[in-house]
Amino acid sequence: MAKRIQFSTTGGPEVLEYVDFTPVDPAANEVQIENKAIGINYIDTYVRSGLYPTPSLPSGLGTEASGVVAKIGADVKHLKVGDRVVYAQSSLGSYSEFHNVPAFRVAVLPDSISFEQAAASFLKGLTVEYLFRQTHKVKAGDTILFHAAAGGVGLIACQWAKALGVKLIGTVGSDEKAELAKAHGAWETINYQTENIAERVKELTGGEKVAVVYDSVGKSTWPASLDSLKRHGLLISFGNASGPVTGVDLGILNQKGSLFVTRPSLNNYVTNQQELEAASGELFALISSGAIKVDVKEQQKFPLSQASKAHETLESRATSGSSLLIPGK
Repeated sequence: MAKRIQFSTTGGPEVLEYVDFTPVDPAANEVQIENKAIGINYIDTYVRSGLYPTPSLPSGLGTEASGVVAKIGADVKHLKVGDRVVYAQSSLGSYSEFHNVPAFRVAVLPDSISFEQAAASFLKGLTVEYLFRQTHKVKAGDTILFHAAAGGVGLIACQWAKALGVKLIGTVGSDEKAELAKAHGAWETINYQTENIAERVKELTGGEKVAVVYDSVGKSTWPASLDSLKRHGLLISFGNASGPVTGVDLGILNQKGSLFVTRPSLNNYVTNQQELEAASGELFALISSGAIKVDVKEQQKFPLSQASKAHETLESRATSGSSLLIPGK
């Protein structure tokens, strides 16, 4: 018998239940992982609330964790029992003491990276990898706008941009978060509570604006994102923290400079073991070298049983950086 989080109806954090379950043996091409640290991602709140549909209810939650391989399914070649590993993009259910995961979603974890560092950074780091290295390949000297720069993805993006020589302008919701983003490598910050985003971007770029905007906030930042782009600029929308963007008038893209918009996801960039190894290899190298530092505040480490509280805290926007669930804590 083991413990996991599930929900039987969609809704607020209160629908999350801490229940007993019996882990089943992994199927062919799967491994069973004993989770040591579980990543909490904003997308988890979309699933719990019903914004993103689930196949059936009751359902597990979460797609990212780190731990130790406990069992191996048939035909798994690159992993063995006892391996330290990290995974993302699993089927729902990583909010659990044990989780069965497709083997091609699992990467062997270097000894130089802790379980907590891995769970706090893997999905977020892979997100930054596809955003910066694949969706739009940024290069030294570029100036970009990145919303929610003090969040879990944002702090990794700040450090990654600095490592590449990219000037990242980060939006934040407080002066404290501005200081945090700058401490992690942001070139400049914009407090959206007190400053006009598009006007400030124009000031910082000498009137040029930016060629690319990375927007995980959605509805509330959509107009400012478009207004921050130069002619032929690209808006990369990869999240909906303030709600989804709806009713888009494509004519606006023409009026604001023949702009481009894309809505990518990690699932379309990392689709097999080879792509996972390439993306994770670059991320692990940056973490191991110290170019990307992953630290989780103690107050943002929650026992698995307190998943509801973790979601309440995340959705209140009271967090910065990554948050974790710890089995057995």
